[in-house]
Amino acid sequence: MFLILTPARRTGAYAFLIAAVFALFGATSAMANGLFLPAVIVNDDVITNYEIQQRSRLLALLRAPGSSEKEARESLLEDRLRQQAMRQYGLTLAEADVTQGIDDFAQRANLSGEELLNALEENGVARETMRDYVTVNLGWTELVRGLFLETARPSMAEIDRALGLAGTTGGVRVLLSEIIIPITAQTAEEVDALAGQLAEIDSVGEFSAAAQRYSAAQTAQDGGRMPWIDLNRLPPQLRPIILSLSPGQVSDPLGLEGAVALFQMRDIQEIAAQSPSYSAIEFATLALPGGRTADTLARAQAIKARVSECTDLYGEALGMPEEALQIRSMAPSEIPQDISIELAQLDDGESSYELTRNNGQTLLFVMLCSRTAEANKDATREQVAQALTVQRLEAASRGFIDQLKADAIIVYK
Repeated sequence: MFLILTPARRTGAYAFLIAAVFALFGATSAMANGLFLPAVIVNDDVITNYEIQQRSRLLALLRAPGSSEKEARESLLEDRLRQQAMRQYGLTLAEADVTQGIDDFAQRANLSGEELLNALEENGVARETMRDYVTVNLGWTELVRGLFLETARPSMAEIDRALGLAGTTGGVRVLLSEIIIPITAQTAEEVDALAGQLAEIDSVGEFSAAAQRYSAAQTAQDGGRMPWIDLNRLPPQLRPIILSLSPGQVSDPLGLEGAVALFQMRDIQEIAAQSPSYSAIEFATLALPGGRTADTLARAQAIKARVSECTDLYGEALGMPEEALQIRSMAPSEIPQDISIELAQLDDGESSYELTRNNGQTLLFVMLCSRTAEANKDATREQVAQALTVQRLEAASRGFIDQLKADAIIVYK
């Protein structure tokens, strides 16, 4: 059973922190800076300037969003509300659970819990700051599950709708970010190492920055952000991988032809409109020599502006080798995965020129001709149920906090 620190233990922890700061900076300096004066009072619970400083520094070191002092203050305010709710419901957190939570957190950086705490201490963050941060997150997760899990579980009919098996309604769409890194035999070792590091990212902001720096996709300028995509448009082999991700989580590196791809889940939603899966997809590819040179990219952009149907590409391919233009109809599972990912973002008559072939020497112009729909049976019921449950619990958590904040007496000093 999860347990938040009792008031007596919390008071002792804060006393320890005060003593530590006094020893490090001197009592006179600490008091002069007002570190331990109240900054916010939340239903009679005090948040000090010191705590805000510590939270801001912790989030910055963890490369987590919201590390400014203003954002850290609001984060601590919400944590106080979470702690108060946990006390109200009698939720407790065992010391072993906190230790395990810190160990799990540290594993993301290939550290032990003790190594992480030592590293934070060396950078000015007290051990108790990290313990409080983990404690509240663990306890709140348990409380939200206890209060809302039963109502968050989707019914059989809702899973049917999400799978597109219940007539004309239902579906799931996902909001992803991508990083596409070109790879050659010469760069394989370097790219594999980089992709492994990027897969450890758990911050949307950090993934966005990495996409701008490393991704070769056109989405790089937008931090890798892709538009909403119906689950059924994604390659069948990619759907279970995407459904297994929680918001903020990054997939393992995926090998594509001439590239390595990573995807981050930003959000997942049920949709009311029909979301069919497809038995066949007709698409065209036009191989343009020159790779991603400025002249070839300009040529591809001009072709994109001129064509509106796949048959228009016959005119664009005049004078080129016969094999340069291919128009094919294939089952989704048979389409090369990198082409399938591009097609997932297109409607009929739309095109892209993100991909290359021949070790980067050929630019591949891809155009969607049409899709043939069928009932979706590729994603399992368990995967969809889990994804919908996670989405609903996150919404319930946000709604619960908003209600607690609306009912609270909050005084800013």
